[in-house]
Amino acid sequence: MSRRDAGRELFVGPWRLITGPWMALSGALTAVALLGGTTMAVVNAGSDADQPLVNVAAAEAPSGDDRTPTPSPSVPRPSRAPSPPPAPEFPVTEPGQSGSGRLGPWENLSRRISSVAKIRAAVRDDGVFMFGDSIAVQDGPALEKLVAAQTGTPVAVHDWSGQPASAAVDALAEWSREYGLPDRIVMAVGSNDIFEPSAFATEVEQAMKIAGPKRTVYWVNVHAGRFDASAAVQSADRANSVLINKSLDRAAARHRNLHVVRWSEFLSARPGQVRAYLRDGIHTTQPAGQKARNALIAQALKS
Repeated sequence: MSRRDAGRELFVGPWRLITGPWMALSGALTAVALLGGTTMAVVNAGSDADQPLVNVAAAEAPSGDDRTPTPSPSVPRPSRAPSPPPAPEFPVTEPGQSGSGRLGPWENLSRRISSVAKIRAAVRDDGVFMFGDSIAVQDGPALEKLVAAQTGTPVAVHDWSGQPASAAVDALAEWSREYGLPDRIVMAVGSNDIFEPSAFATEVEQAMKIAGPKRTVYWVNVHAGRFDASAAVQSADRANSVLINKSLDRAAARHRNLHVVRWSEFLSARPGQVRAYLRDGIHTTQPAGQKARNALIAQALKS
């Protein structure tokens, strides 16, 4: 995306997670893991300070625009799985050692990234940085309003459908180098790490190193179990979610400034109501699931 898109707000959605059946694709067995059927609306906006979001798609801005540039949505460490050309519109999984599959190409999926002006305001006024995946792309606008109203400070976001923790941590590092960091950082990623849970603990440690001991990191834990998947895949999703959440708990025991937002425990305490809060086993329902998860995050920021 051209950096001159900073004066526009571009919204791409909706997003839903689906799973298999297994199908043949390019001679290999694969299953559809994440599908984004997209609709797009472009709205001319005012200044960057008034428009906190620059949502990215392949749109070309008019020439001669000298407004505040938008940070390039770089992906320093893309998915570890090979991306077959041409890149599909959604991540594809194939059987992997984790039992959940492998995360495929996600870099062209829907995203919401704050303008440079909004990022700088969040640092200057000691606001909040939030990094998330497709759940955050869906739920983020409501969460931003809730957190901004609660804290009275700016909120800057880096939400990208399909991104694993590694990409979110890379974005955190990039913003730290370019702009500095506020005292509060929300990491709402991990659902896409069920495909490689063994790598998650390293990413958490890297995030805590970047944040340093004087800032507080709020990390939302994971509850995954794709409803449309086979019983074996659902079982693997749940087991990998447990591994990720244990990694978070161990990290929180080492870092007093890491607070775990216990979304998984919220759902586990309501075993007969999970479908009221999750529409596909990962993404929240509207409005019940979205409100419940956002409320947990906002409550954690009060502590």
